[in-house]
Parts: sequence; C-alpha cells; structure tokens
Amino acid sequence: MEENFNKHLGNKLKLRRLALGLTQTKVAKAINVTFQQIQKYEKGTNGVSSIRLLQLSNFLKVPINYFYEDFPEYLLNFEKSNVENMDINFNFLTRLYLELNADQKLKFNKSLQLSHLNISKVG
Repeated sequence: MEENFNKHLGNKLKLRRLALGLTQTKVAKAINVTFQQIQKYEKGTNGVSSIRLLQLSNFLKVPINYFYEDFPEYLLNFEKSNVENMDINFNFLTRLYLELNADQKLKFNKSLQLSHLNISKVG
C-alpha cells in the first residue's frame, strides 16, 4: 500500500505543480530539498515525510487531504484498530505530531485546548 501511495502522491504533486506553472527546482527550493528529490517524489520512488508533505501542502496551497482524497485505500478500513490498518490521514497526523520538538508540541497542545474551548462555547 505504501508504494502505491507514493506513486499516487507523486502524481498529485506533479499535477498541482504543473497547474500552478511551477518548476521542480522552484518547489524544491521552497521546501529545502534538491530538485532531484522532487523528481523522486513525483516518480513515487521516494516516500514523502510528514513534515515535507505539510510543507508541500502549504507551498502548493492545497489542504493535506488533497493528497489522500481520491486514494482508494484511504476510504477502506476505517474501523480497524491495529496500526497497519488505520486510515492514512490518522497515520499522517500521528507521524507529524511525533516529528514535532517539545516546544512545538506544547504550542500545538495549547492551540487544541483553545479550539476545544471555542467549540464548547458555541455548542
């Protein structure tokens, strides 16, 4: 499934890059990798780390689910609880959180608490 997802993500990345008229070099500079790395992402030969995926999402001005929304396995196994069968978006969020440093985790947790308070006030 991971190899299929890498190819899927690469296709989505290339489509969006071309739609915006960006070169591989421009995208590479924006996320601080080589253009060869962007080529490997687009071919699906290299996986994209959670942080890089977030950077790509921001730079290409698309939500994270842009990369997942039409990936078939994303829609399967929502109710499975073992890790290899969790939905991709949850795995992405988990990996992203684990890659944060302590200060980033603290800020993230505070922002979650604030958003939870705002939701509680509305509801």
